[in-house]
Amino acid sequence: MSPLSYPDLLALPGIGVYLERVEARLAADVGWAGGATSATAAETLAAGGKRLRPLLVLLSSPVAGQEREDLVRAGSAVELVHMATLVHDDVLDHAAMRRGHPTVWAKHGDRIAGATGDFLFARAFAVLAETGDLESLVLLSQAALGLSEGEALQMLQTREPLTTTEQYFERCTLKTGRLFAAACGLGGRLGGLADADADALADYGRLLGLAFQVADDILDCDGSSAATGKTLGTDLIGGTATLPLLLAARDDAEVAAALRSEPAPGDVLGLLNRVVATGALDEARDAARNLVRSAEEALDRIQGDLDTAPLRSVVRGVVDRDT
Repeated sequence: MSPLSYPDLLALPGIGVYLERVEARLAADVGWAGGATSATAAETLAAGGKRLRPLLVLLSSPVAGQEREDLVRAGSAVELVHMATLVHDDVLDHAAMRRGHPTVWAKHGDRIAGATGDFLFARAFAVLAETGDLESLVLLSQAALGLSEGEALQMLQTREPLTTTEQYFERCTLKTGRLFAAACGLGGRLGGLADADADALADYGRLLGLAFQVADDILDCDGSSAATGKTLGTDLIGGTATLPLLLAARDDAEVAAALRSEPAPGDVLGLLNRVVATGALDEARDAARNLVRSAEEALDRIQGDLDTAPLRSVVRGVVDRDT
């Protein structure tokens, strides 16, 4: 099947109702404590988002299990973890805006933002604990631990053009892949699939997350600022060791030097043209397409009653996306 657009996915039976239930649950979860921390968490929630991770929870569940309240709990839990990482990332990056809204860090400072992120993490596990499923908690905790480890790796790899592609993918697995894996594994597990099928879904989610990250890194070098909502070359300016920049730095000393030390804004577009000239973007796209194929192979292992077509459509749409 051809890749479905995000609006097409939302039009599938049951998707809209499920996401409305997740949104209502998220509002209740961030408002649970009341007071200042709930208020700043609500600001993060109000900034919106596509809710891709909750969507993956539902798409990973067989139709027979999709009415289960545990899937709403899991959808809220994975989104709360994602929101927590965004708040913490904004503190580390000193980001003033996200999705067109002032960040919690910009409005309230380091301490309140840190407390807000911690609150969101804590609520995620409290919500998922309501399922009574210990293995689900283990799955989400592994993802949360990976986020911390991945952030530490990113700091170590910043402005380091000699970072290997293996080290890059290790970092991306921790920072992105594991939470996608948790979303898909939770959907399968709490939706009633066998453990082996839930494991295959988790593998699919990990590979989807990696493909998604590579595609995002490509867009930072050769995308539309209007489409992505980011300034082109943000990774190069910040010294983030992304796959296309690492591949280009291997062949172009000027790109390697720019990755080591923040380039002047006026030099960024010229440097990105040099990245394109090395063929690094084409090589990175090939890597993303290989990840897509591996993700579909993980879906081929599923023996239970699950319609994998929407999941295949999601991963096929990753590489050529423009947002």
